[in-house]
Amino acid sequence: MSSKKPSNPYAAAASAYGTHAQQHTPDQRETEARVLLKAAQMFKDLQNDWDNSNLEVIEATLKYNRNIWLMFYDTAVENAEGNRPKDLRSNIVNLANFIFKREIDIMSDPKKEKLDVLININREIAAGLMTKPPAAEEQPKK
Repeated sequence: MSSKKPSNPYAAAASAYGTHAQQHTPDQRETEARVLLKAAQMFKDLQNDWDNSNLEVIEATLKYNRNIWLMFYDTAVENAEGNRPKDLRSNIVNLANFIFKREIDIMSDPKKEKLDVLININREIAAGLMTKPPAAEEQPKK
Protein backbone atom coordinates (compact mmCIF):
# COMPACT_ATOMS: atom_id res chain seq x y z
CA MET A 1 0.00 0.00 0.00
CA SER A 2 1.37 3.37 -1.02
CA SER A 3 1.76 6.16 1.54
CA LYS A 4 1.51 8.89 -1.08
CA LYS A 5 0.90 12.29 0.52
CA PRO A 6 -1.60 14.75 -1.03
CA SER A 7 0.07 17.28 -3.32
CA ASN A 8 -1.37 20.35 -1.65
CA PRO A 9 -2.29 21.53 1.85
CA TYR A 10 -6.02 21.79 1.03
CA ALA A 11 -6.08 18.14 -0.02
CA ALA A 12 -4.25 17.23 3.19
CA ALA A 13 -6.87 19.11 5.20
CA ALA A 14 -9.68 17.45 3.24
CA SER A 15 -8.12 14.05 3.84
CA ALA A 16 -7.67 14.75 7.54
CA TYR A 17 -11.24 16.01 7.72
CA GLY A 18 -12.54 12.88 6.02
CA THR A 19 -10.58 10.56 8.28
CA HIS A 20 -11.58 12.45 11.42
CA ALA A 21 -15.24 12.66 10.37
CA GLN A 22 -15.42 8.92 9.67
CA GLN A 23 -13.90 8.07 13.04
CA HIS A 24 -15.76 10.56 15.22
CA THR A 25 -19.19 11.08 13.72
CA PRO A 26 -21.94 8.61 13.08
CA ASP A 27 -22.70 10.03 9.63
CA GLN A 28 -20.25 12.09 7.58
CA ARG A 29 -22.98 13.13 5.14
CA GLU A 30 -24.99 14.67 7.98
CA THR A 31 -21.93 16.53 9.24
CA GLU A 32 -21.25 17.95 5.78
CA ALA A 33 -24.91 18.96 5.47
CA ARG A 34 -24.82 20.76 8.82
CA VAL A 35 -21.70 22.69 7.82
CA LEU A 36 -23.34 23.76 4.55
CA LEU A 37 -26.49 24.82 6.41
CA LYS A 38 -24.37 26.84 8.82
CA ALA A 39 -22.75 28.65 5.89
CA ALA A 40 -26.18 29.30 4.34
CA GLN A 41 -27.40 30.74 7.64
CA MET A 42 -24.29 32.93 7.89
CA PHE A 43 -25.08 34.30 4.42
CA LYS A 44 -28.72 34.89 5.40
CA ASP A 45 -27.63 36.69 8.58
CA LEU A 46 -25.24 38.81 6.52
CA GLN A 47 -28.05 39.74 4.13
CA ASN A 48 -30.35 40.65 7.00
CA ASP A 49 -27.73 42.94 8.55
CA TRP A 50 -26.20 44.14 5.28
CA ASP A 51 -26.35 47.84 6.15
CA ASN A 52 -24.21 47.27 9.25
CA SER A 53 -21.70 44.99 7.50
CA ASN A 54 -18.33 45.89 6.06
CA LEU A 55 -15.92 44.19 3.65
CA GLU A 56 -14.16 42.40 6.50
CA VAL A 57 -17.40 40.74 7.63
CA ILE A 58 -18.34 39.87 4.03
CA GLU A 59 -14.90 38.36 3.38
CA ALA A 60 -14.98 36.32 6.61
CA THR A 61 -18.37 34.86 5.70
CA LEU A 62 -17.26 34.08 2.14
CA LYS A 63 -14.04 32.53 3.46
CA TYR A 64 -15.97 30.14 5.70
CA ASN A 65 -17.99 28.97 2.71
CA ARG A 66 -14.93 28.83 0.46
CA ASN A 67 -13.11 26.57 2.93
CA ILE A 68 -16.02 24.12 2.87
CA TRP A 69 -16.06 24.06 -0.91
CA LEU A 70 -12.26 23.78 -1.10
CA MET A 71 -12.51 20.56 0.90
CA PHE A 72 -15.22 19.22 -1.42
CA TYR A 73 -13.20 20.29 -4.46
CA ASP A 74 -9.92 18.84 -3.26
CA THR A 75 -11.52 15.58 -2.19
CA ALA A 76 -13.11 15.23 -5.63
CA VAL A 77 -9.83 16.00 -7.44
CA GLU A 78 -7.38 14.13 -5.21
CA ASN A 79 -9.53 11.05 -4.56
CA ALA A 80 -10.09 9.91 -8.14
CA GLU A 81 -10.09 6.22 -7.18
CA GLY A 82 -12.49 6.78 -4.26
CA ASN A 83 -16.06 5.58 -3.99
CA ARG A 84 -17.60 8.56 -5.80
CA PRO A 85 -18.52 8.13 -9.47
CA LYS A 86 -16.56 10.20 -11.99
CA ASP A 87 -19.67 12.21 -12.95
CA LEU A 88 -20.31 13.15 -9.33
CA ARG A 89 -16.69 14.23 -8.84
CA SER A 90 -16.90 16.31 -12.01
CA ASN A 91 -20.12 17.95 -10.84
CA ILE A 92 -18.57 18.80 -7.47
CA VAL A 93 -15.56 20.40 -9.17
CA ASN A 94 -17.76 22.42 -11.55
CA LEU A 95 -20.06 23.58 -8.76
CA ALA A 96 -17.10 24.57 -6.58
CA ASN A 97 -15.60 26.55 -9.47
CA PHE A 98 -18.91 28.37 -9.91
CA ILE A 99 -19.00 29.19 -6.19
CA PHE A 100 -15.41 30.47 -6.21
CA LYS A 101 -16.17 32.74 -9.19
CA ARG A 102 -19.34 34.00 -7.53
CA GLU A 103 -17.41 34.87 -4.38
CA ILE A 104 -14.91 36.88 -6.42
CA ASP A 105 -17.83 38.69 -8.06
CA ILE A 106 -19.33 39.47 -4.65
CA MET A 107 -16.03 40.84 -3.33
CA SER A 108 -15.50 43.00 -6.42
CA ASP A 109 -19.05 44.41 -6.33
CA PRO A 110 -20.74 43.60 -3.00
CA LYS A 111 -24.53 43.34 -3.19
CA LYS A 112 -26.61 41.33 -0.77
CA GLU A 113 -28.76 39.88 -3.57
CA LYS A 114 -25.70 38.09 -4.96
CA LEU A 115 -25.66 35.88 -1.86
CA ASP A 116 -29.01 34.29 -2.79
CA VAL A 117 -27.45 31.77 -5.18
CA LEU A 118 -24.88 30.66 -2.58
CA ILE A 119 -27.60 30.25 0.04
CA ASN A 120 -29.70 28.19 -2.36
CA ILE A 121 -26.80 25.97 -3.48
CA ASN A 122 -25.71 25.23 0.09
CA ARG A 123 -29.27 24.45 1.19
CA GLU A 124 -29.96 22.20 -1.80
CA ILE A 125 -26.70 20.26 -1.42
CA ALA A 126 -27.34 19.92 2.33
CA ALA A 127 -30.84 18.57 1.64
CA GLY A 128 -29.34 16.01 -0.75
CA LEU A 129 -26.73 14.98 1.81
CA MET A 130 -29.40 14.50 4.47
CA THR A 131 -31.31 12.14 2.19
CA LYS A 132 -30.07 8.59 2.63
CA PRO A 133 -28.76 7.02 -0.58
CA PRO A 134 -30.77 3.97 -1.74
CA ALA A 135 -27.97 1.54 -0.85
CA ALA A 136 -27.85 2.85 2.73
CA GLU A 137 -31.63 2.52 3.12
CA GLU A 138 -31.60 -1.13 2.07
CA GLN A 139 -28.94 -2.22 4.55
CA PRO A 140 -30.31 -3.49 7.88
CA LYS A 141 -29.18 -1.57 10.98
CA LYS A 142 -26.84 -3.41 13.31
